[in-house]
Amino acid sequence: MTRYNTSHGTRVLEIALLLFFLLAVAFPLVGMFSRLADPQVREVFGTPAFATACVNSLVVAALTTVISVLAALLMSWVLCRTAIHGKGLFAVLLTVPMLVPSLAHGMSLVYLLGSNGILTNLLHGSWSIYGYPGIVMGSFLYSFPPAFLMLYDVMRYEDATPYQAADVLGIPKGSQFAHITLPFLRKPLVSAVFATFALVITDYGVPLMVGGKVTTLPVLMYQNAVGLLDFDTGAAIGFVLLVPAVIDFLVDVLARDNASARYVSRGFDNKRRPVRDALGYVAAVLVTLALLLPIATFCMVSFVTKYPLDLTPTLANVGRAFTMGAGSYWVNSLFIAFVVSILGTILAYLVAYITARVGGVSARLLHLASVTTLAVPGIVLGLSFALAFKGSLIYGTFAILILVNLVHFIASPYLMAYNSLSKVNKNLEAVGQTMGVGRARIVLDVLVPATADTIAEMFSFFFVNCMVTISAVSFLSTTLDMPLALLVTDLDAQRLVECSAFVAVLILFTNVVEKAVVAFVKRYRHAQQTAI
Repeated sequence: MTRYNTSHGTRVLEIALLLFFLLAVAFPLVGMFSRLADPQVREVFGTPAFATACVNSLVVAALTTVISVLAALLMSWVLCRTAIHGKGLFAVLLTVPMLVPSLAHGMSLVYLLGSNGILTNLLHGSWSIYGYPGIVMGSFLYSFPPAFLMLYDVMRYEDATPYQAADVLGIPKGSQFAHITLPFLRKPLVSAVFATFALVITDYGVPLMVGGKVTTLPVLMYQNAVGLLDFDTGAAIGFVLLVPAVIDFLVDVLARDNASARYVSRGFDNKRRPVRDALGYVAAVLVTLALLLPIATFCMVSFVTKYPLDLTPTLANVGRAFTMGAGSYWVNSLFIAFVVSILGTILAYLVAYITARVGGVSARLLHLASVTTLAVPGIVLGLSFALAFKGSLIYGTFAILILVNLVHFIASPYLMAYNSLSKVNKNLEAVGQTMGVGRARIVLDVLVPATADTIAEMFSFFFVNCMVTISAVSFLSTTLDMPLALLVTDLDAQRLVECSAFVAVLILFTNVVEKAVVAFVKRYRHAQQTAI
């Protein structure tokens, strides 16, 4: 990329952004892992509890990864290679579990399949979901949507030309899938496998709710750091949890390099085949039901008198939940989500502009700093913030919750903006410089309108994730600034299961409304452009 004359203001911006990542990412992590120099901290690695938690985490993550990725591959194929109706609706419904905290998935399984669960009583079952079965099922609900999106977004842009040639040559469909589809999906599949594994192995929400006697590494870290205030043990476990996330990050970066070269323009003309389409409908309905039935369960539980004894519909739980603080915590979450979404979108866009359109050494450092945050699990980042900023002016305030969420989620919105800005004519700044038009005016008058849809998606990504996150904020929140998602466990621990379920419904409702508003704004903007 040609680097045009950089103004003093742009250089100041580059330095400010580099300082931000240094103070908000590098400083907390280096401080946290410096504790590993203490021999007593390293002794944690040799304890029986650590070894058992390691084995449990690896088993759960491996099983869930296999199930989630295979189901994601199946659903991607059904939506891209069959002629079933309602593909758009299925694609939306399959991502609904992303709109609730992982805690809610574990909680819903207890309501549905626990000892007094709805299906348990209906089918007179005697099973137990606590332990491995519950963690794997809950982790599937939590990890399937991202894996599905990773494969679906690639498969729907696959070129149909090799398949047409294979049809002419009489190659069976099974062989086409094995020798054309799977090689095409090799890099996305590898990325999906590592991303799912890292997502599951670093989550503590599901195992905290349905783990029973099976303790995973994140739960052990949470119990020691939050319950016992043993931050040394937390730091040691955090270092271990960083390893799969770093591997996932490296795989994702390497897999992304050649992704754009594999998309071509000729799409598939899926002709109707009764047997294939019928099986496609069956698969789509079964997977969708598996994902939505638990969500429907906690929606139902939130409006019954006393689960499971009295299932009479009532609205009393709404008032009880707000009496227990749901209203104030909801306001806290909305405030955090809106502030993070606004500041995060601006920050990610500025970083993307520097890296995609200014270039230079500083730009490469900013790109590395931005994408590196993908490799830091929320639970590790939260603990590092607790250790680094304890006793500071921002500790115990909204400021630290806003900062940790901003750092935690900035990578994906940054990449959205980077990809969009990279596609806009790179000579705009040179032309502007010749005509005496500054960079700021080009950004506001040309680039922002050209990438408005991306900016809306960046805002939405920050908002939804701030509403559902529990890992990054669990070490930092107080009773005054606690986000709504953390109230789920508090109410459940008090046996107020109906109120706990309503809190999950409130989070789901908030995110659905936000998604609908963003979709309406984008559609309205496109309509206005068409009218012009």
